[in-house]
Amino acid sequence: MPLFPKGGAVARAASPETRAQEPKARKSGRKLRASAIIAATAAAVLALSACGGGSEAKSADGKVELRFSWWGGDKRAQLTQEAIKAFEAENPNITIKAEYGDWSGYWDKLATQVAANDAPDIIQMDEKYITEYSSRGALLDLSKYQIDTSKLDEAALNAGKGPKGLTGIAAGINAATILANPAVFKAAGVELPDDKTWTWDDFERIAAEVTEKSPKGTYGAAAYGTDEASLGVWLRQNGKSLYTEDGKLGFEPSDIAGYWDNLKKLSEKKAVPSASEIIEAEAAPLDQSGLATGKNGMAFWWSNQLPALEKASGGELEILRFPSKTGRAEDVGLWYKASQFWSASSRTKHPEEAAKFIDFLTNNVKAGEILLADRGVYPNSDVREAIKTKLAPADTKVVDFISEIQPELGEAPAAPPKGAGAIQEIIKRYTSEVLFNRLSTEEAGKKASDEMKSAIGA
Repeated sequence: MPLFPKGGAVARAASPETRAQEPKARKSGRKLRASAIIAATAAAVLALSACGGGSEAKSADGKVELRFSWWGGDKRAQLTQEAIKAFEAENPNITIKAEYGDWSGYWDKLATQVAANDAPDIIQMDEKYITEYSSRGALLDLSKYQIDTSKLDEAALNAGKGPKGLTGIAAGINAATILANPAVFKAAGVELPDDKTWTWDDFERIAAEVTEKSPKGTYGAAAYGTDEASLGVWLRQNGKSLYTEDGKLGFEPSDIAGYWDNLKKLSEKKAVPSASEIIEAEAAPLDQSGLATGKNGMAFWWSNQLPALEKASGGELEILRFPSKTGRAEDVGLWYKASQFWSASSRTKHPEEAAKFIDFLTNNVKAGEILLADRGVYPNSDVREAIKTKLAPADTKVVDFISEIQPELGEAPAAPPKGAGAIQEIIKRYTSEVLFNRLSTEEAGKKASDEMKSAIGA
């Protein structure tokens, strides 16, 4: 049995980070399979640890070739290959062979490679799947090698840790945000909110006012509801969590029902679009989203998506904290999310060299000056400070926001468990059922929770 069957859940659920790089994966019309990735048999796990993989052994002259895979657009490919050249210049005995593509095919290819014991030496990994791969013994414990983690944010560092050790080093950090288009507010004659003191009632009132004072088809806010980030913030503000440390759901059906109750109220008050408009918006690529086209005054996005959205909108956008229940910024419940990780195959023949390259990407100012904010805010605080003057204005805005909220952050959430790649599709599907009144929020909460538990084996 293959360790990661091709075409499984890993290949289908798009990371929020990729929305800044490519159209939403959801527009393709493909659906997640009902079940999560098939569990590996004990024999497959034993075979995995016994087999080799990765690149060839050292040549007679001591030279090493490492394979390095990542997903992303053309700009990322260009910047990453410049960083590779900088590393090779400092390490002439190590050659890095690039393997990259877009998100839609990345996980199918990686799953096939891992199952065939032919994984790349260095792997760009996503938060949704790092537990899936590391728990099956596919990723190297990087804590056993010389990678300096002393300048990394503790929460971002811990996000790469699990039962199998430190299997991922954060390549960038971001936070869940609301992005606002000041031009829409100005046209409606409505002031931007004070994001340090606003509540969910304020959000509803302000968004509804913008809708009322704007041309038909323009709304004060886009809807939340179909992404794990917004649900995660909502749950944290209500004393719950998306997952627990032991890999189970951290909430009850009534908790997600309350989340949908609030969404339905927002839609009924015209603070956010109608049901059909919400679902239609889900199929739009980033540059055609309501925020980018001036049809939404506010929308729920990750912080590192600001530069792409500003470019698409042709104007400046503002970064806002989520509203809270209390009107206190420290009660918003934000956290630093690792946008991606640097991981290494457990079967690489060159673990020291792979770790050396990851250390370079993480801690070397030269790498930082090349990569800048492409994968989010640099997690190394020294590198972040060293490259700040080289960042574009939009990226600087993101860095400043990430620094500003640091004192307000809550504890980092538990890492997504195995099978978590299916969760976002479940949220999306039942949000649609609720909005179109095909299920009550209570019914949807029970059905969605049952499906989520099945997906993660809880």
